Amino acid sequence: MNHYWSAFAQLIATPFEHATLIWGIVPLYFGWLLNELTSSKASFRTAIQTGFSFLWAAAQWLSQYFTKRDPQDVHRELHALPAVNLAVTALVLLFGLTALISGVRKRFPKYGRFLGHTRFANYFMIAIYPIQSHWLDWTWLRLEAIAVFAVPVWLVMYLGLMPFRK
Repeated sequence: MNHYWSAFAQLIATPFEHATLIWGIVPLYFGWLLNELTSSKASFRTAIQTGFSFLWAAAQWLSQYFTKRDPQDVHRELHALPAVNLAVTALVLLFGLTALISGVRKRFPKYGRFLGHTRFANYFMIAIYPIQSHWLDWTWLRLEAIAVFAVPVWLVMYLGLMPFRK
């Protein structure tokens, strides 16, 4: 369990160790807090919140391909499974656009009502943020750590913010 904790702590701490990542991660934390404070029922408002968070994350991850990197920055290589990074970014971008458009139009696509239920999606975007930003590599240990800590983090957020929820 110690190796999971170490991997999870690294995933959470890495964005705050690099100034370039802070601008992308803080709005995700804020969006997560807002999502947790709103109703758990699927609504168009929560779809807009989710859509914005997804689009923000995808835009931050895509910007990594277009920004100049410092040549002395050896940790930020674009070699680590670029197909996986691009596929995840494309999926997040697609879900974000669909959720945002659904919320604005006040109509979910067929079988798309789940887009209004994604209160906890920001946890996964925050957890994979340093991987998608090319500061850390995709590893099975990191994926397992994200999965192992998903329920405990959800319980802490759910129970901790319960007094503030309507």
